[in-house]
Amino acid sequence: MSDTLDSNPHHHDHQPLAPEQILSREKAQRMAEFFSTLGDPNRWRILSALALKEMRVRDLAAAVDMTESAVSHQLRILRTMRFVSYQKRGRNVVYGLKDHHIFNLYRDVSEHLDEPEDHP
Repeated sequence: MSDTLDSNPHHHDHQPLAPEQILSREKAQRMAEFFSTLGDPNRWRILSALALKEMRVRDLAAAVDMTESAVSHQLRILRTMRFVSYQKRGRNVVYGLKDHHIFNLYRDVSEHLDEPEDHP
């Protein structure tokens, strides 16, 4: 599968695709659930703040202009889908992006939306 991801997505050849090259139904379902988590603009704002630095709920709530309760609720959802992780540091709990995949996803989507459209 990685060969198909690394190849040019616009490459046109006339070879039929093998069934194992196509995403399985199970993985497609997991991907749909993953991306449906991002259907909330507040979650994107939280991810954007965490892309800049790790933060406590209190600081994150101030940064995104939401209540701590609302941020905690969104963080639970993001944590369940493995977008964010947390560490206890003394008496503080600090949240950050789960890994470089989530950072790259955030960065790539943001850059994609900032690009001018190729076609009218």
